[in-house]
Amino acid sequence: MKRAKTIPDEERFRGMLRSRGMRATETRMAVHRAMMALEHACAEQVVEWLKADRDVAASVSSVYNVLQQMAVAGIYAYRMSADSKRYFDVCNHSHAHLYDRKNGVYRNLPDGPIREAINAAIKRHRVHGYTVEDVDLMVVCHKKGTSR
Repeated sequence: MKRAKTIPDEERFRGMLRSRGMRATETRMAVHRAMMALEHACAEQVVEWLKADRDVAASVSSVYNVLQQMAVAGIYAYRMSADSKRYFDVCNHSHAHLYDRKNGVYRNLPDGPIREAINAAIKRHRVHGYTVEDVDLMVVCHKKGTSR
């Protein structure tokens, strides 16, 4: 499955849903609008965004279900935080992240020569019984002046 390298706008998102036999429900569209704004979020953060934006009212469980459906369908990606919370990523292609462990915040890092060099080196390394597909690079940090 080819993955998009940009955040899908609402029209492209509708097409992605259709191509997977899914309907563009009001809740799915509202969750996607939140994810376009947030880029990386857990279900609770999406619900807070929906409340603040006065968009569709939805429970955490229904938002989580939509996010999980999008991840299973390959429309979104996800990752687990240090506190074992699932954060969804509206950019489903492989890219590097900066993770603020203290605040539970993800940011995209520009892909560049470092990630390419790590990918190339790891792909040359043989892991018995496995084929290396990609390297998931995440830089763990916290804001200056704060302790872990």
